[in-house]
Amino acid sequence: MRRRQLLTNLAITAAAVGTGSPLLRSGDPVSEADAGVLLVTRVRDAMLGLGPAPAEVPTEQLGAALAVAHADFHACRHVRLAERLPLLLATAHAAGDTTADGAALLAEIYTLITRLLVKMDDQQLGWMAADRARVLAAGAERPLLVAEAARQLADLARKAGWYDQAMTIALSAADHPALADGSDARNTAQRGLLIQSAAYTAAHRSDRAGMRELTDEAAAIAARLASGPVLLRDHGGGLTPTTVQLHRVSAEYAAGDVGAALTAARRVRPASLPTTERRARYFTDLARAHGLSGGRDQCLAALLAAERQAPQETHARPAVRDLVQSLLISGRTSAELRGLALRCGIS
Repeated sequence: MRRRQLLTNLAITAAAVGTGSPLLRSGDPVSEADAGVLLVTRVRDAMLGLGPAPAEVPTEQLGAALAVAHADFHACRHVRLAERLPLLLATAHAAGDTTADGAALLAEIYTLITRLLVKMDDQQLGWMAADRARVLAAGAERPLLVAEAARQLADLARKAGWYDQAMTIALSAADHPALADGSDARNTAQRGLLIQSAAYTAAHRSDRAGMRELTDEAAAIAARLASGPVLLRDHGGGLTPTTVQLHRVSAEYAAGDVGAALTAARRVRPASLPTTERRARYFTDLARAHGLSGGRDQCLAALLAAERQAPQETHARPAVRDLVQSLLISGRTSAELRGLALRCGIS
């Protein structure tokens, strides 16, 4: 009886703060600034098996639902992702598809979840999702999915400050025979993304020469693939010469060379980037570089450009909100800055 009462009390508490809250019910408005918290909360509950009952969706429709989720990710529609992605995860688990295709589908869902959790700076849940993606991808025997799961693990290891481990994960995955033999363009593109990840890790440990060597290697792979279609759109925005140049912007400022980062940014035409998410990334990276160089006005202008591209992402991402907060406390403010702060939920 005591156990039953305890569970009842916990359910009531969860309803007040979690997925059962009237604020969070499907169809009710959610502020863009709260979208990230809502997304993480619902994903957490779905991963723990505590979310809403899964929808009765035929297994064959789950792939189409995942394609819609990827489209929402590329368009930075975080409110819609908070509504749909946790339910997609719960439904895919409930379907009980133990075939290789079922494992591959779940691996893709967990990989997308990992990318979102990295954006929302929730490393604890990110590790859980990335490891589940890794195990499922290995069980499905899909080298491309295994490699992308490894890239997400490398990103999380870098964020944890485990630079040697992050480098090893990325480069070991890049050297897998299925990716290194050059027989499949998609696998080759994935290899380029892994090398790019290793370059970013080199940047974070202040190895500028290593970062530039690895970035040049990724750029060479992208150049060889440039005559074909945009590849791996759902893996890091794809690999093209332009997306590698975008990566170079963030890698240069992470390595501490702000001038080189701004020079790299001038060589990127934002309209040529393949998705809204990548264009928002460009302006956010540009804002960070200007912020490090002391260009407050240019930093704010880049943030406002990011907001025009992807308001939900700009308002929800902790990294962007931290940058806005630093502008508020480090110097004079303006009506534009105060307005952006308000839209980001910063009072």
